This record gives sequence, C-alpha cells and structure tokens, in this order.
Amino acid sequence: MTIRPQTLFPLQGALGYDLSQTLFVGPNSLIVEGVSDLLYLQSISAALEALDRGGLSDLWTITPVGGSDKVPTFAALLGSQKNLKIATLIDIQQKDRQSIENLYKKKLMEQKNVLTFADFTGKKEADIEDMFDIEFYLKLVNAEYKTGLQKPLTVSDLLKRERVLSSIEAHLKDVPLKAGKFNHYRPARYFADHTQALFKTLSPEVLDRFEQAFKKLNEIL
Repeated sequence: MTIRPQTLFPLQGALGYDLSQTLFVGPNSLIVEGVSDLLYLQSISAALEALDRGGLSDLWTITPVGGSDKVPTFAALLGSQKNLKIATLIDIQQKDRQSIENLYKKKLMEQKNVLTFADFTGKKEADIEDMFDIEFYLKLVNAEYKTGLQKPLTVSDLLKRERVLSSIEAHLKDVPLKAGKFNHYRPARYFADHTQALFKTLSPEVLDRFEQAFKKLNEIL
C-alpha cells in the first residue's frame, strides 16, 4: 500500500513534526535512526576531511528520527515535500528486512537511496557500531562506563553474535552495570567529545568503510 499525500497531515500532527521549521530537514535529507548515528557520522566525516579523504557532503542534512520503526513514516513525510531529496543509512536486523525493502517497494524512496550498514560491513545484520572494529568500540564503552562496569569489557567476554550491541547487551544481563542500564548513545557522545584523539587509533579498514558509505551517499546528490 502506498501512502497517499492526504494521509500525511494527521501523521505529521501525531508526530509533532514541523518539516518547515525543524533544524534537521534540508533540501537533501539523510534519514538515520537516532542521534548516535548523527554524532558518529558528523565526527568521522570531519576527521576524514581533515585527512583529505572523502567525508559526507555538506549538502546532506542528517535527520535522526528516533528509531527504525519511524523510518517509513518519516520517509513518507519527507518524500511528500516538494524539492526534497531523501536517502537513508540505517541499521538492519533480520526482523527489519521487509520493512526496509518496503521503503523502495512502496515507492517511498528510490532503491539506490536505501543503504544499510550491512552494505559496508559484509554482515547480514549491522548497526553503525559494527562499522568499527569490536576492540575499538569496546574501548568507547569501557571509557564511558568505567565507573559503572563490574570490570572492563573484553572481546572474550562477548557472545559471538552478528551485532556488537546485542553481544554487549547479552553480556550485561549476566554481569549487569552497578547502576542504570546500557545506552548506546553514551559511547557515541564520548566518541564525539574525544574524536581528535580517538580518530588516530581507528584502523584503515574502519576509515575505508565510512568513506565508502559517504561516497555512495554523495553519489545520490
């Protein structure tokens, strides 16, 4: 079923989303799931450009929508606006595959504009965190949660799951934080706050993955 323009107004009202005034919508909107994605993409893009490598074009406005379940609705809302170009770079799990395919099958986006992190990691499932080497991502988690972890996380602590986040969450069920719950936004914020130092420790493979993703997105413009 294709979402018709006349159905978009109640959706927009229900979401409290004013497309004409939000800071996160521009002529070229890149839909991502959340603020964590925005922090990683902006930080790594700036760092790559500092190395005279390809970053994400400034023509893109990164649009976090608050979860994978909201991507189709926002794609419909944004796609209904005249003179807007939209693309997405999102997480993918097996349970989400059909809804992601529906983005182009239901003509909410062109198929070439629908990218997932699995396209660049070689995995069947992937979040933005899987664009990093697992050792590096654990470094972020250990630094951000150093007072909350029972002990620093190591690769050997984690179950071998497709996504690093699911591996960490499974481990923390058995060895919980001293207080509170794990939130994947916090390592992203730590990375954004310490990009200059941390960027130097990223592997060439990680830099290549992000650069390839930015190149694909920039080709859409």
